[in-house]
Formats: sequence, C-alpha cells, structure tokens
Amino acid sequence: MKKRALLSVSDKTGIVNFAKKLADLGFEILSTGGTAKTLTDNGVDVISVSDVTGFPECLDGRVKTLHPKIHGGILAMRENPEHMNRISELEIGLIDIVAVNLYPFKETIMRTNVSLEDAIENIDIGGPSMIRAAAKNWRDVAVVVDFADYEAVLNELEEKGEILKETKFALSCKAFEHTSSYDSLIASYLRKQIEGDVYPELLSLTFEKSAEMRYGENPYQRAAFYKEPICLANSLASAKQLHGKEISFNNVNDANGALDVLKEFGAEIPTAVAVKHANPCGVGTGETIYEAYVNAYNSDPVSIFGGIVALNRQVDEKTAIELSKTFLEIIIAPSFSNEAFEILSRKKNIRLLELPGCADANTPEMLDIKKVAGGLLVQQLDTELFSDSGLNVVTDRRPAEAEMEQLRFAWKVVKHTKSNAIVLAKDSQTIGIGPGQSNRVTALELAIKYAGDRSVGSVMASDAFFPFGDCVEAAYKSGVTAIIQPGGSVNDKDSIELCNKYNIAMVFTGMRHFKH
Repeated sequence: MKKRALLSVSDKTGIVNFAKKLADLGFEILSTGGTAKTLTDNGVDVISVSDVTGFPECLDGRVKTLHPKIHGGILAMRENPEHMNRISELEIGLIDIVAVNLYPFKETIMRTNVSLEDAIENIDIGGPSMIRAAAKNWRDVAVVVDFADYEAVLNELEEKGEILKETKFALSCKAFEHTSSYDSLIASYLRKQIEGDVYPELLSLTFEKSAEMRYGENPYQRAAFYKEPICLANSLASAKQLHGKEISFNNVNDANGALDVLKEFGAEIPTAVAVKHANPCGVGTGETIYEAYVNAYNSDPVSIFGGIVALNRQVDEKTAIELSKTFLEIIIAPSFSNEAFEILSRKKNIRLLELPGCADANTPEMLDIKKVAGGLLVQQLDTELFSDSGLNVVTDRRPAEAEMEQLRFAWKVVKHTKSNAIVLAKDSQTIGIGPGQSNRVTALELAIKYAGDRSVGSVMASDAFFPFGDCVEAAYKSGVTAIIQPGGSVNDKDSIELCNKYNIAMVFTGMRHFKH
C-alpha cells in the first residue's frame, strides 16, 4: 500500500520542497485549500481531502478535515487487528505523515485594533484536531508542526527508509507543546476581554524559548531564557543585541532590574542606572546622559565594576568613552551613535543592547510571577509610587523644594531595591544603598557606610515603615536632613518626635514597596 502524507499549513515555508521530496519517495500527497493550490501551482500532484472524504469543504473553510476518513486514517493503530479490519471495511486509507501548522492567531492579535471577531475567526479547529490525533498515534504517524523539522524527516526517510520511533516520539512531544501553547495564547487573549478578571481558576501560560544559557545562576545549573509570545516593546525580551558574547542567566535578571528602575524616571530627564546582583548600586540624573552616567558611577565606583548600566538616552561618543573606562557586563540604551558603538565594540565581550522603549513605563496588567516549589505566586507588577492621598508631611519642618526633589528621587530607587532597603541620595545621585537586610537598621548602616562623609546633607528613603526610632537616630548622626517612608507603624509617633527634635523633615507616602 502506498504511503500517504497530509499537508495542510498556514505558514508555507518549505512546504513545496517537502512535498516534492515526499512524492519522490513514493508518498501520495493529500492536501486542503490554499496548501493544495500552492503545491499544484508548483507541479506537485495533490489529492484533495474533499476527494478522499466525498464531502466538500464548507462554512467558509471551517470544515475541511473533520471527517472519519481523515481521522480514521490518522488514528488507526497498525498493530491492532480490529483497527485494521475496520479500516479495511470502511475503505479508509492510512495516513503516515501529518504536516500541519495553525491559523496565525498570534499574528492576528498583534495587529493594531484587531477586533474580537477577527481574532476568533483565526482560531484553528481542524488543525489542532489532526495534530493531536497524529501525536497520540505517534508510533504509526509522524506529526510535523515546525518547518524546521522537514529536513530531518526527509533525511531519515532517505537514509533509513522510515522515520525512527525516537524521532516520531520527539515530534509528538513537540506537537502537544505546540497545541498547548496555541490554546494557552487563545485562553489568555479571551480572558483579557473580560474586564477585571485577571486571575482565572486555571492559569494557562505559554512562553517561547529565546535562548539556551551556558548555565544558570551557577555553572552546574542548566538554564534557558523564555519570552512571552507577544513581547512588549519596553521589555528586555524585545532588546536587540548589537555586540558581545551571549547573555547569561544572571545578566537577564540584573538587566531586567536595571530597566525597572530606569522606567521610574521615564524619558524626560537623562538618567543612568547601574545594577549589580539584582540591586541598584548607582543611579544618577543630569542635564545630559554623560552627566547622568557620571553621577551614577560616582554613587559607588567599586560596586559598579562588572555591573549592568541602563540609560534612557542615546549613548554618544563622550559617554561611551566614560563607559569604556570601567568593566561592564551590559549596556542598555535606546540607541548608540556610530562613534559610541565603535568605541564600545572594541571590547570583545561587552554586551550592547538596543531597546528604544527602555524607559517606557510598565503597566499593572503585566503580571509578576515567582516560582516556588509546587506552585506559582502571581501578582500585578508594582507600578504605583505613592498612595492615592499623596505625600503627607508629618513633621513640624516641611522639606525644602530641593529636599523634596531628592526625596522623590530616592523613593523611586528604594522601590526597586531588595527589602529591607534604605537609599541615601544627594545632588541627583544615590550615595549609599543598603539592600536586602533582615532588619532595617543594618540596611541603614550599610547605606551610611557606602555614603561616608557624603551623607551629610543627604536625604533618606525607606521601603517600609520604621518599627522603632533607632533609624531616625542613626540618620541624624550621619547628617540626613529629610526622610521619606510609608508610615503606618504603631511607633510612628516616636519617629516623628525624634525628627522634630533633630529638625529633620519627614514625609509619609502611605504606600510601602517590599521587594523580595
């Protein structure tokens, strides 16, 4: 009996060559609609699925392959005598290869102002049914959902006369992953049409592998980077790497942290952010991007070594010269001038990432997901800065305008520093950052240590309230003149009284920013 292949693809990349070589190997080619026309126009003999089923395509092509003569030919188990007898009685021909890819649902919903009707019309029905049927019957049927696999299938047929069981099983796994991803994307899109319904009872997520990493956090851990099927323009997954060696697992995590801080400042004021081990180690603003970077660098010249820098302006020649003086893993910017690229690319390994939307704000619809053993924690991204009621000065002395500007600056940075977190700022730059401590006083002591004598005349931001007055005492001794914190402790009164005693202005935000 002659072997048969059913080819029905939306993406027709490579399908003509695949069909011709299958025909040369003795396969009959079954096909539908646009695929059949493409093959026929290119000289491939095609048997129409309608001729096999005896039933015409109908309902604007919605019904083509949903028929026992198709699914019976795919699902029949060759080693099952009852199946084969029944197939013979019903005069159903066997199908040995199914090559199907699906309606372009992802491409459809990526279009501007796509309607719900258009999106639904691009939900494939027959395709997933054939794919799942072939994948289920993998021992007898090879299912191909990716044109990248055409060559491997043809090679085995040419060299071995068959498609190996191991290959069929791998193709089956890939097929179920394909349909699962397709369905998850549909479910996610439809769920977003229901206002306010963010957390369904069954959460389906799908991601596409962007790159395999050399290793994970440590050399003995395997790792890969997966991106969302539809990447936002301001996300790291949308960045274009212009130069340098491949990005590592830790690079991705740190670079994402740098972008989160940068987005707090938007694109209005030139801003530079340096991150090391997922915490900001230097943030600066200025009249130019050069000045902003110098301020960020001077925040902590030691910790920035081997770090990641994100900037919200094009990197020019002057800034590139300054950047090149320090060993950096990654530089992210909206763009690089020709002169800047020439200077920075002299360093073989430095990664240069171009991301035009790097300073565009995140939105609360974006989910923040943390994997724990046995489950996921899912929340909205922290996109707020202050409470609805705004800032509340709780001390006798109000912060001066210049102090208030620095308080806002420090608050934007402490929001993205691991808790417990303290940030000292002065003259549009961080001068001391105390991240990720189990108590707030130790975080403050670290920030003061980094700041040194520069702490005199600085302002302080704390990501959560002061449980006791000891932080105010330490702040006063280091020369801090103004403090911003959420408030809300049962001992707020003690901190306020100490601030009044030391003539320190203190502002409550009414909103904490834990980051774990």
